[in-house]
Amino acid sequence: MKKLNGKKAVVVGGSRGTGLAIANALVEAGATLLVVGRNETSLAEVAALLPDIQTLSADATDETTITAIFQDEPDIVVLAAGAMPPYKPLQQLDWDTFSTNWNTDVKAAFLIAHYALNAPVKPNTLVVFIASGAALFGSPISGGYAGSKRTQLFLANYAQEASNRLKLGLRFLTLAPFRLMQDTGVGDVVIPAYAAYSGMSESDFKARMSLPQTKEDVAASVVAMAIQPPSLEEGNAWFVTEKGVLTEPNLRTMMGM
Repeated sequence: MKKLNGKKAVVVGGSRGTGLAIANALVEAGATLLVVGRNETSLAEVAALLPDIQTLSADATDETTITAIFQDEPDIVVLAAGAMPPYKPLQQLDWDTFSTNWNTDVKAAFLIAHYALNAPVKPNTLVVFIASGAALFGSPISGGYAGSKRTQLFLANYAQEASNRLKLGLRFLTLAPFRLMQDTGVGDVVIPAYAAYSGMSESDFKARMSLPQTKEDVAASVVAMAIQPPSLEEGNAWFVTEKGVLTEPNLRTMMGM
């Protein structure tokens, strides 16, 4: 028996890259799925690949979109959408470009958390923000990207605390892929940019990335947490590595930090 049979899931940004891998994994686990995205062509492609899903062309930074994704009382909501980060050093950016990910990734996470905490969302609903390992160490040629991803970790913590205080029974988690990944929108653009910035070949740059994970690893982690979310005592922020899913303290210990 598929362990998510009877569960309803929404993947915001589920038509490409990591979001598509998550969408595939949830369907394979038996979930009924709604994929939300802005690109109608990509949505049509994922609908052809996964014919039993529903799709919605909408912007995750629009409050009406957030209302729509909760309309059918999903059990699992995954935010995998986000803007492409700038890939230039600080001195080459203006504020509008630097703040790109604050106005998209953070805003979408905030709107989802805010809605879930204020609307009559059913208890045990799981909300997962897909962040980035850049939240740990920064990312000097991607503007405000790393800070925005760290803020998504904070938002999951704040939302969980609010849910606990209000006795709403909701579960908020952040899953952060530890390393850049190939075959994803961000990875395919930023890996070459960082290799050039570091003065090395792409192959050498990728070889230096410790504990690399794949988008399929991230997807499997989402499904595992949808089946059995970690306890509140275990925390709300997790990093996906090739060695498994780790909390920040455990990851830092593993890296000798």
